[in-house]
Amino acid sequence: MAQKAATTSKSTDIGEAPGLYIHVPFCVTKCPYCDFYSVTDFSAKDAWLHALQAEMDLYRHDFGPFETLYIGGGTPTMLSDRDLDDLFHGLHTHFSLCTDCEITIEANPDDITEDKLVFLRSLGVNRLSMGVQSFEENELRFLKRRHTAAGAEKALSLARKAGFTNFGIDLMYGLPGQTDDGWLKTLRTALAFEPTHLSCYELTFEETTALGKMKIAGQIASLTEEEGRGLFLLTSRFLQEHGFIHYEISNFARGDEYCSRHNRKYWRHAPYLGLGPAAHSFQHGVRWWNYRSIEQYCKAAKRGLKPAEGSETLSPGQLRLERLFLGLRTRDGVTMDDAFGESPSEMLLSQIRASGLATIRRNRIIPTVKGFLVADRLPLMFPD
Repeated sequence: MAQKAATTSKSTDIGEAPGLYIHVPFCVTKCPYCDFYSVTDFSAKDAWLHALQAEMDLYRHDFGPFETLYIGGGTPTMLSDRDLDDLFHGLHTHFSLCTDCEITIEANPDDITEDKLVFLRSLGVNRLSMGVQSFEENELRFLKRRHTAAGAEKALSLARKAGFTNFGIDLMYGLPGQTDDGWLKTLRTALAFEPTHLSCYELTFEETTALGKMKIAGQIASLTEEEGRGLFLLTSRFLQEHGFIHYEISNFARGDEYCSRHNRKYWRHAPYLGLGPAAHSFQHGVRWWNYRSIEQYCKAAKRGLKPAEGSETLSPGQLRLERLFLGLRTRDGVTMDDAFGESPSEMLLSQIRASGLATIRRNRIIPTVKGFLVADRLPLMFPD
């Protein structure tokens, strides 16, 4: 499929080209830990695709060429080849992508076939994010994943065979009954496929999810703070020993070139456009979000309206606070100006150095792995 030629980008919030996110709101089954918006009824799929094309048309002049494209969900790979072809045709009709655009799609191992991978590559997809979560059968059953451990391993092997040299694996720790040795076994299995990226998340219990309701009812317990800390540090140490950069609280890359360029846009306050139900967007200090309902989303698009449910304009103070909260979750850290304004406190700088929570390099405050553990509290160290 021919891609529209890239043109000069409009001025952006931080001089960085924007990112584009597409939310696919369909899953074959709903995982009991997932709080992302998705439905298992596919009857509205065609209406959603039509509304998505309409939404693209509404934003076609609002953003410059996109440097990243991320298709998430939900489960994008449950879409048929025809659906995906229509989606990409719409993207190239309405938008321009930079010539070196990072194009990522989230993939469920159960959907992966050799033909599917060949087709994805023909669309220009150059990065996969494989939702494996675990290589242990009992853990996969607990998480109600569709795939088996063998199925996950087969999908990863096929990805490498198909020529995907840039792919990530999502994994989850802190599952009931999981031991340190069991978690390390999962990490070793993942590394055997030579991924360029790993996302390692602690199992969380959102109140609206099935597991969250089980926790409220006392049927299941989460990790203690000390247990979570131990597994977090174990993960970081193990993966760094195996050549990975711990570049964000839950994310590890084989090198700087394999860090998720798309996710970095969120953390850096770069502009991004989110299309589809529940998707969020940000530009020029304004954030807006779409209806968390396929029905409402489609109804607005059908009427020729941008399907935004709400928006907020962030003040300079709010933007600074967000830069602190987002930046201190990453190895990029934050600037001294964002942390202190015009007059850094030497006493506070000394306290930061002594705490072991952050280092100071090249006029930036960079969190340590120990600092990642308390990242949400780090911004409170700095003056308002």
